[in-house]
Amino acid sequence: MSIYQHYREEERPFIDQILSWMEQVERQYQPRVTDFLDPREQLIFRQLLGGQTELQWSLSGGTEKAERKRGIIAPLYDSITPGDFSIELLEATYPEKFVTLEHRDVMGSFLSLGIDRKKLGDISVGEGVIQLFTTSDITTYIRANLVVVKRAKVTWESVDPNRFRPEEVEWVTSETTVSSLRLDAIIKELYRMSRQQAAERIQKGLVKVNFKTVEDVSFQLAEGDLLSLRGMGRGKLAEVKGTTKKDKQRITLEKLK
Repeated sequence: MSIYQHYREEERPFIDQILSWMEQVERQYQPRVTDFLDPREQLIFRQLLGGQTELQWSLSGGTEKAERKRGIIAPLYDSITPGDFSIELLEATYPEKFVTLEHRDVMGSFLSLGIDRKKLGDISVGEGVIQLFTTSDITTYIRANLVVVKRAKVTWESVDPNRFRPEEVEWVTSETTVSSLRLDAIIKELYRMSRQQAAERIQKGLVKVNFKTVEDVSFQLAEGDLLSLRGMGRGKLAEVKGTTKKDKQRITLEKLK
């Protein structure tokens, strides 16, 4: 039985990378650290490493409740410490009275510099302060090159991760059954609309799955997938619990309030 049959075709390169690193760690006795992983990738990481008896692993995003986290694969005799993740918290202030910044403004500024999203962890924006977790290897580049965010001049400094102020969010949980894990079926339930309305929004490019636009209404979702519909907030396929006697999928959904 192939391990790939449990995952999407587009997830194979990520799976291959983790399997390759596992082999390298066993052979070379050197730990490996991933980039920041989204919740779906973290789930795959845990599933691939969960049954290992010759390796140890851990996940960290700089703070306990981080959404995006880096993974470490290490030999059993190693001790994994917070410093091994090479995560830094950068902070900058901006004049809130004169400019309004949102999460997307900060993200857009980073991406415009050619910085890969995988190098960035959780971001917090508000009350005149921008905070973000990033990998230690690019902090010097960020300080030197990201000096303006939406007309606001910024100067970055590394601060204690315990100073991170996560944005106030509240997830509302609901349980339901669906005929399948198709994207249009889940969007229908998550945002309380008709199947046709869900399909129209997907086809217009308004829906993202794990931060990537998906226009295929029949795209098959999986446990841990993050969803967003432009103008209607974010959601998550938190859990797939199995099938009912009528062959429907029992699922748990979460949506930002």
